[in-house]
Parts: sequence; structure tokens; C-alpha cells
Amino acid sequence: MTASSSTKPFLRVLNGEVLNPPPVWLMRQAGRYLPEYREIRSKVPSFLEFCYSPKIAAEATLQPIRRFGFDAAILFSDILVIPDALGQKVSFETNEGPRLDPIVTGEDLGRLNAEIDQKRLEPVFETIQRIKAALPPETALIGFCGAPWTVASYMIAGRGTPDQAPARLFAYRDPDLFQRLIDRLVDASTDYLSRQIEAGVEAVQIFDSWAGVLPAGEYERWCLAPIKAISAQVKSRHSHAKIIGFPRGIGPRLKTFAAQAGVDALGLDTAVDPFWAARSIDKTAVLQGNLDPLALIAGGAALETSVKRILAAFKGRPHIFNLGHGILPQTPVEHVAALMDLVRRGASS
Repeated sequence: MTASSSTKPFLRVLNGEVLNPPPVWLMRQAGRYLPEYREIRSKVPSFLEFCYSPKIAAEATLQPIRRFGFDAAILFSDILVIPDALGQKVSFETNEGPRLDPIVTGEDLGRLNAEIDQKRLEPVFETIQRIKAALPPETALIGFCGAPWTVASYMIAGRGTPDQAPARLFAYRDPDLFQRLIDRLVDASTDYLSRQIEAGVEAVQIFDSWAGVLPAGEYERWCLAPIKAISAQVKSRHSHAKIIGFPRGIGPRLKTFAAQAGVDALGLDTAVDPFWAARSIDKTAVLQGNLDPLALIAGGAALETSVKRILAAFKGRPHIFNLGHGILPQTPVEHVAALMDLVRRGASS
């Protein structure tokens, strides 16, 4: 079923329809803020093993749907399954985040697989099929990948860094070699998203969490161009594909990103003024976001004021309510319930 023929609110808005109230889902809605998630996570030795365990990953995806009734579920996985499937050693250290064998030279790049190992990723596609079989009929399913720039930044540094200096220096010093890595990731991401669509996801999101650290020329080459290429290639294989771009931190560049990246919806990060976005970005563009995760933690008047402001800004245009970044582990569950009530009521109280 295509978005245009769907009765699912999330897909209707992705097709450009204006709904009041808007559909809602939250980035990282399956995760450590939920006691039921912490319970199943404690039973699996490693995070990567969790991602590759279809039964458990499907359960994690479904938990927030059962509890809150979000309009879309997002596949429980991680952006670093792509370097893992390209043959780079990937692990996750407790309380420290991901660790990868850094790519420093052309020889390091040469040791990667030419294409992603689809067999390695088969558990992810089984997870999608399990989720689809269990989702309520009105709930959409979102797949995702990391954007090439963001994934490359981890592959080069071997871990997360505050300003992605290792990848930026790599790109300045050897742009041709860095382009080879980006091209490899464009192809891998295209294949991965296409397989997710074939397995049953109804939309995909491309997360470029570190797009905002790039200056103008580098942004166009390493953020905008690769996402544009992925969007075009995925849509050439699946004409009905719906793609959300989330280029975090790019500020005023959002206007041209929306026009040029070939995506169907634009995710707005926390720092974006929703009234600026509504005024500056083409009225037909679908916008997603952008509640501050800290306002969700605070709850009360801060949460209500923030929700009202976002709903007022995007009234009358296609909008998907979401956070401006991922939900934080210390978020009270009752505040998420309160958020859902505020959005469903249009923050009228």
C-alpha cells in the first residue's frame, strides 16, 4: 500500500496531508527510559547482539506502541550495523558507547567489503517482518540508516567525538580517499534501506546527526550530496518509498536541504525555531519535530508551553510531531503519556 492510499495518519501526512492533531512518534522511543526495555536488555550480553536478535529487537520496537499508541514504530537497531556488515569490527562498551577499529589509511579502507554482507543483516529484516505482523493496523513502521557523513565519522575516529575532528581532518587531507568511503556508504545505505522496504517498512529516516559541524563547502559535498544520492537511488528501486531526512544542526541550510535532498519530509532538530521553519521552508514540505527532550524531562508547564508553541507554528501545514533529538534515558514515563495527551488534545488545556 502506498502512502497516498493509506489510512495510517503518519503515512497520510508523509504524502502531504494536513491532520489535526498531527501524528506522533519519538526518536529513540524504544529504549532505556522504559522499565520493560531495561528488563529485556539485561538478558542480552551485548548491544549489537540485541540488535541482531529478531525476537527481542521486535519486542523492543513494539513496547512503546503498546504503552503510548504512537502513530509509527521505528525499527530497533543501530546506525553502526552498516560498518559491521562492511566488515569493520564494531562493539559497544557499557556506559562508553561504540568502539570500532579506526580507518586511518587506504589499506584500512581496502579491508572493508565491497558491499554490505546481507546475510549479516538478515536478522534485521526478520525483525521487520516480526514487527509488521504484530503492529496495530493504524500504526506505520519506519526503517532507518545513518547518513554517510555521520557513519563515516565513527568509522574513522573509532568512537564518537565532540566535533568529529578526526573525520573532518581526514576529509581535508585526503578528500579522494574520503570520497571513496562516502561512495561505499552511499551504496551500502541504498542497499540496506531497499532491503528494509522489501521486508515491510513503510518509510525510512536518514539520520545525519553530525551534519551541523561541517562548513558550507564540506556540508554540500559530505552531507547534502550523499543523502541526495541515496534518496534518488532508493526511489529508483522503490517508486513508492517515503524518506525523511534529519540533518541535525544545519540551521538555515534546512531551506535548501528541503528543496534539494530529494526527501519527502524534513526532521527539525531542537535548535530550530518552529515559526522560522514554518515561515521559511516551502509550505508543501512535510516537517517533523521538534520538541526539546529536556522539556519532556521537565514536564509540567515547560512541556505544555513547548508543545503549544510547536503545534501553533505548524498549524495548517503537514507536520509530524516528534522530538528534536532522541528521548533521554532519564525521561519519566508519565511525562511521555502527558505529551501524548497534550498533542492529541491540541494542547488546548
